[in-house]
Amino acid sequence: MPGLKALSVASEVFPLVKTGGLADVVGALPGALAAEGVEVRTLVPGYPAVMAALQDRQEAYYFEHLFGGAGRLWSGRAGGLDVYVIDAPHLYDRPGGIYVDADGQDWGDNAIRFAALAAIGSGIGRGLISGFAPDVVHAHDWQAGLTPAYLHYAGGRRPASIITVHNIAFQGQFPAHLLDTLGLPRSALAIDGVEYYGTIGYLKAGLQFADRITTVSPSYAEEILLPEAGMGLEGLLNQRQGVLHGILNGLDTAVWDPETDALLPATFSAGTLERRGANKAALQARFALEPDPEALLFGIVSRLSWQKGLDLVADSLGVLLDMGAQLVMLGAGDPVLTERFRTAAAANPGRVGVQIGYDEGLAHLIQAGSDALLVPSRFEPCGLTQLSALRYGALPVVTRVGGLADTVVDINEAARSAGVGTGIQFQPVTASALHSALRRTAALWRDRPAWRQAQRNAMACEVSWQRPGAHYARLYEDLVAERAA
Repeated sequence: MPGLKALSVASEVFPLVKTGGLADVVGALPGALAAEGVEVRTLVPGYPAVMAALQDRQEAYYFEHLFGGAGRLWSGRAGGLDVYVIDAPHLYDRPGGIYVDADGQDWGDNAIRFAALAAIGSGIGRGLISGFAPDVVHAHDWQAGLTPAYLHYAGGRRPASIITVHNIAFQGQFPAHLLDTLGLPRSALAIDGVEYYGTIGYLKAGLQFADRITTVSPSYAEEILLPEAGMGLEGLLNQRQGVLHGILNGLDTAVWDPETDALLPATFSAGTLERRGANKAALQARFALEPDPEALLFGIVSRLSWQKGLDLVADSLGVLLDMGAQLVMLGAGDPVLTERFRTAAAANPGRVGVQIGYDEGLAHLIQAGSDALLVPSRFEPCGLTQLSALRYGALPVVTRVGGLADTVVDINEAARSAGVGTGIQFQPVTASALHSALRRTAALWRDRPAWRQAQRNAMACEVSWQRPGAHYARLYEDLVAERAA
């Protein structure tokens, strides 16, 4: 269907502003869809970093009243993307994070800030801007979850709508008394509307009213139908199972390319794996580890949270160190986990290295210099860090959940015989299961030819956006054709 137009509505987008994998997906999807003939423009709040990056801007609309103040909508280019930016200083021009203040507390007006994002996304969908009429409005996560609801309650002609659930654990629930402030009718506060356990549920609203629901891996699409992973929304998802699709995320292979990565001391390929040694040496030096090329070096690049299972890693450090292995970790999040890893690094100099925060260059070095990457998540919608690990030849050690199960082939005996394994999977999500996985990884490390073969298998995996982009394009086309029939 040539000439298809889509509006992507999201609270963050790489490379402009990022707190997690959501931004990576929103930043990469327009290029993947462009290859399929779909024109995408991305609507994003005008945080300071976004405003600073905006180029060739033109005023697309002026809002005299936008949830408590005036605002402008700019069109332009930023970070290689065609964007619409909401310039509303009273909502988005503030220090701290995009969701939390300098003390790590949620901004008190997040309900309003992201209702504005959704309302404008709905407005663009209904013809707010001359010259751009999207066939599809694609909302991402709870922050854009009200977009399909605003489209529904506006009535009249509207574009097709899709919501993608990147992590169902984050749902956006706000007090019911805000209904009038949000510009929603009283009838919306009902079980078949936006009401969710007595609150206004932003993600629930998107799941209720979007024409299609997607999530970021086939396995996760199955898991969220069950109480264990549905986080209270499994009933609604089961009702709408016929419009639910699991589409595996891709990786921006231009950014993550070990053969051209300017952030690495040494670039390499599957045919020049010996060059990885220089990156391992640089990584050990960066964290003041013992400069031992024979030590099995585990890496972690992660948010520090219960979801990510990093408490299990902290519980398993004795096993890891008893094997003679080393560990480096880059991440931020839970204060208790932060302190546990800092204490472990202080108690094991030369063996354990920890950096709290996020550093894009260091993330690349950990992927390129670690021998194996630990991703012991309790649940994982898709995960991008294991995709980077595959591409960079750091064998992923993962739990058999969600997108981790869909992207990593366990190196069991059958896989070794067939020469197809790409990493180590384990289940259940317990410390003892992780111990077993660590020992399996160490045994494979001692068989260096088998390890090299697994690295080559991993680096040969197709992790780009080509197939997911084609899948999304077909979904758009089918939905638009269905609505036109």
